Amino acid sequence: MIDLEGSVARKVSYCSRCVMPDSRPRIIFDKEGVCNACKTSTQKDQIDWQSRRRQFMEVIEPYRSKGGWDCIVPWSGGKDSSSIAHKLKFDFGLNPLLVTFAPMMPTLVGAENREALIQEGFDHIYVRPNQKVQRRLARRFFIERGNPKVPWEAGVNTIPLQLACQFSIPLVFFAEHGESEYGGRVLHEDSCKFRDFSEVIEHQVGDDPQNWVDDQIATQDLSVYLYPEHSNLSRIGVIAYYFAYFFRWSILDNYDYVKKQFPFKTCASGRTNGTFTDYDSLDDKIDNLYYYMQFIKFGFGRTVRDACRLIQNDQMTRSKAVALVKKYDHEFPKDDFQEVLDYLRMDRKEFDETVNRHRNAEIWKVENKDWVLRFPLS
Repeated sequence: MIDLEGSVARKVSYCSRCVMPDSRPRIIFDKEGVCNACKTSTQKDQIDWQSRRRQFMEVIEPYRSKGGWDCIVPWSGGKDSSSIAHKLKFDFGLNPLLVTFAPMMPTLVGAENREALIQEGFDHIYVRPNQKVQRRLARRFFIERGNPKVPWEAGVNTIPLQLACQFSIPLVFFAEHGESEYGGRVLHEDSCKFRDFSEVIEHQVGDDPQNWVDDQIATQDLSVYLYPEHSNLSRIGVIAYYFAYFFRWSILDNYDYVKKQFPFKTCASGRTNGTFTDYDSLDDKIDNLYYYMQFIKFGFGRTVRDACRLIQNDQMTRSKAVALVKKYDHEFPKDDFQEVLDYLRMDRKEFDETVNRHRNAEIWKVENKDWVLRFPLS
């Protein structure tokens, strides 16, 4: 256990409307203590969503094909990307190609949900990268950044665009722009509408995957993680939109939609580790560790994440969220934990040492030989 006692800590504040702390990277609070994600959510009430829908119809019309694929949907099989795919096909008459960059540690429920939607009548490409390389990268970035999913975050952004170039499909629909939707740094005025290379490097991956070459990984091993050359994207005219720019975004509404359209399965135990929901991020066993590390590094976990998104859509009260955060946000990722350790090629001692190295001294302190938040939500 490392000793953080004696560290100078600033007070952590929580949004007065939701429960997000100001320790979240890139979040901004106004003078009333309201975070920028909550401010964005209230601004949505001023948007003419019928006008946005008309804009959407204008966007898709030139891309309608006569027998081929009209667009690509980066698709995990989860509620959000599945709701987009289903609406594009059955509400708007497009023929989307679903593209999945494989989960790092695939789950049975994730596979079953993907199969359920495919059976509704979709074409699908599933890309599984070199597992030796991915596991090495996952271990490296868990140690270096406290985030084993860095390589997946690169692949899920690059593979849909690589295939857009390969198959000459210029239209791509990602889900939502997280920086504006959930509080962050908006790079330009159209960031919530278009996804581009600067967004991927700045907010999704953190650096250029070409920098990942080492004594065991060569440049050619990293092809699935490399963003297409600008010249290739320009040649095809690839444009990646955020679906949430055109239609008001709600994770709960997306779940309610998909469960009515096909047999969408949820977490068998009734909720996932670290939160109260049973319908989100179900396809990868390593997700529990990913969200736990957010709690370690930034002082908020999966419950805060889920609750804030519901509060911002007026689907949960703050008082209810506070109670849920106190009950679940700190929870250890026990499900599939040994399998995760094996994947990372770690024993429990090395795991604990790695976790503790990523504890922020402004957030944590040692009390009676246990780690506790300096400024817990009250």
